[in-house]
Amino acid sequence: MSKTLFDKVWDLHIVDSSQDQDLLYIDLHLIHEVTSPQAFSLLREQNRKVRRPDLTFATADHNVPTKDRDEPIKDYLSRKQVEFLQRNCEEFNIPIFDLNHQDNGIVHVIGPELGLTLPGKTIVCGDSHTSTHGAFGALAFGIGSSEITHVLATQTLPQTKPKTMHIQLKGDLKDNITSKDIILYIIRTIGTNGGSGFVLEFTGEAIEKMSMEARMTLCNMAIEAGARSAMIAPDEVTFKYLKDRKFTPKGDQWEEALSFWKQLKSDDDAQYDQSISINVSDIKPQITWGTNPGQVISIGEKIPSYKEVSQNLTHSEYTKILDYMGVSENQSINSLCIDKVFIGSCTNSRIEDLRLASKIVKGYKVHEGIHAIVVPGSYHVKRKAEEEGLDVIFKEAGFEWREPGCSMCLGMNPDYLKEGERCASTSNRNFEGRQGKGGRSHLVSPLMAAAAAIKGRFIDVREWQVN
Repeated sequence: MSKTLFDKVWDLHIVDSSQDQDLLYIDLHLIHEVTSPQAFSLLREQNRKVRRPDLTFATADHNVPTKDRDEPIKDYLSRKQVEFLQRNCEEFNIPIFDLNHQDNGIVHVIGPELGLTLPGKTIVCGDSHTSTHGAFGALAFGIGSSEITHVLATQTLPQTKPKTMHIQLKGDLKDNITSKDIILYIIRTIGTNGGSGFVLEFTGEAIEKMSMEARMTLCNMAIEAGARSAMIAPDEVTFKYLKDRKFTPKGDQWEEALSFWKQLKSDDDAQYDQSISINVSDIKPQITWGTNPGQVISIGEKIPSYKEVSQNLTHSEYTKILDYMGVSENQSINSLCIDKVFIGSCTNSRIEDLRLASKIVKGYKVHEGIHAIVVPGSYHVKRKAEEEGLDVIFKEAGFEWREPGCSMCLGMNPDYLKEGERCASTSNRNFEGRQGKGGRSHLVSPLMAAAAAIKGRFIDVREWQVN
């Protein structure tokens, strides 16, 4: 019987299927300081041990400051959460990449770059953007605190099997269009609930030409389309990226793993529950105008009228969004002036993202009155960027160059928007208050964010003159 990539990985991990749900074996469990404390507390209450501490890896990323790292964390709750993670990992013998560790960084950045993320694995984490790891042909998804406890104690997890959605990406991307633009366009097309109950699989010539880092951005934001996860079949691009990483198999084990990974693709006659096709050649730079990631337009377009969105919003909801965002019906998106620029997050903080942004920034100065920060996704990314002189380019332009962390993505740390501030952000969510109470977030690619920092407003990056 023919199978999809998802079916193959799911079936390989079924421990028991006699109940209403399948019990899956979990190959890799990633934890951080925000969602794990309750899980460890419950573990102690039940007098249970961690079943496979060698398959669990921890990092501090969400609440951590991205500057003055040598000083104690000022926020009491954040400091306690980081300390609690350290104590829990020490007690249960779990490897941890704490703030002073050379491998520290955002959980969904360090997993791939360290070679913990591998094709065919089941990967879970108490974070919705775990789908990022699906770019490697892994089945990766976010879980809640009680599920974290279950995985810690048993290395398994009961799950209801999702449906499959095939998204074929045809055509060639135009210059200065990125995978961030593609995923925003997809969410705009199918809606924030369009992928609900599905695991997405991305295929097509556009995927084949993408780097691993671009693929990770694509899978990262599948969650914003409502999907359970997303996957891309591993190929030579994947294998080249993974070879010689810290935790990848070596020698004969590498060859054995490679032989298995090459089988991880959907059969030619595999059947999906739903399929759509998108021509990426038509995609322009995308930008969110409202308060969810599906409220997207192309640069140069105007804020949609109520008539254009009335199928999805009541008039009162529409008016509330306009009021919150400080925009008006039919206003040109290009007319919006910004206050802050954030280049970072698990969506767009990898070395490739920083290289793209630096090409826009080089030789220019940040617009007067704008506060712009660049937050590398890990210490590995930071060191690599500094080796290439990217930090100098950003700092000379007037950007702040920070330490790794989730930073302004979610406003749980010292980096956040103030009431009424407007931000060009490379992160993944633009909900009300997501980046700070009353903050107005517009999701864009690193290229678009960099150009906005220089011009002080949103512009079409396809027309940018590189120095």
